[in-house]
Amino acid sequence: MMINANILKSLLPTLLASLLLPSAHGQGADHPLIDRFPDSQISDLEFEPDSNYRLILGSLARTRGVVVPGESERLRGDVTKIIYEISEEFNGEDVYDFFQEQIRDKGYDVLYSCAGRDCGSSVYWANDIFQNRVLYGPERNQYYIAMRTPASMGDPAHMVLYIITRGNRQLLAYLEVIQEAGTAPPVELLSTQILDEVSEQGSAILPGITFINDRQLTDNAELDALARELNSNTGMNFYLVAHLGGDQDLEQLINRSMIRAQTVRQGLINLGVDGNRLLARGVGPLAPSCIGENCSERVELVLRPVSE
Repeated sequence: MMINANILKSLLPTLLASLLLPSAHGQGADHPLIDRFPDSQISDLEFEPDSNYRLILGSLARTRGVVVPGESERLRGDVTKIIYEISEEFNGEDVYDFFQEQIRDKGYDVLYSCAGRDCGSSVYWANDIFQNRVLYGPERNQYYIAMRTPASMGDPAHMVLYIITRGNRQLLAYLEVIQEAGTAPPVELLSTQILDEVSEQGSAILPGITFINDRQLTDNAELDALARELNSNTGMNFYLVAHLGGDQDLEQLINRSMIRAQTVRQGLINLGVDGNRLLARGVGPLAPSCIGENCSERVELVLRPVSE
């Protein structure tokens, strides 16, 4: 069946948004240019292709009934918008400091930043700039950063980050990423394949988990995506069960497999997963049966009751 090109063009933003929005099981994945604050959850995600965008580079004020920034720049490109909800055990300054450190580490150029009342009225940011009332809060609780990727990274991308603690103490970090029009949607839907499999079968073999030695994972061990997936459903607890075959005696293999399970657990904790949700176990060669041609050395995620 042929689809009229004009109809397809009009449906494109809706189709992209449906691909990018969080699934029923969890949250969307982070934008590849910037990492979320640990343990934060995506509460909203949008993608607007080929949009006109005003990059705010100064404090906001109202002049003759119009909200005007001290300075701004016009851009055009694909815009990704992500709202992260952050635990109330943190405050806005914690989040601001985290992103500032990340920006420095990545070598991004800060074009403008402000905090508190120096940014202008929060209602201006929420209603006039971001057009999202959920981002309104007391002026003293706001932070704003506008930044740009360096030329060494290729086509430049611009980003803005707005952090606000609302009157109900809800802490939000709002990210907008502006990239050259026509690029592929930059945020991928977070796969929930592992959690789906664990929910249905009680366990799942973790892909991409390889070791240099029992206490050290290889650089390409795929823990980042797993950590995001585990954090997408904090109501589930697990055993990390390492299996290990070989010619050593049983006690040695069990001890080594326990160390491997602990190594994976610590790696996930380092990526923001709550360690209380993960119990490490090593069974050596005692459970040889598995699905696959070569799985004598594997790590499984096994569902355990939340009460344990």
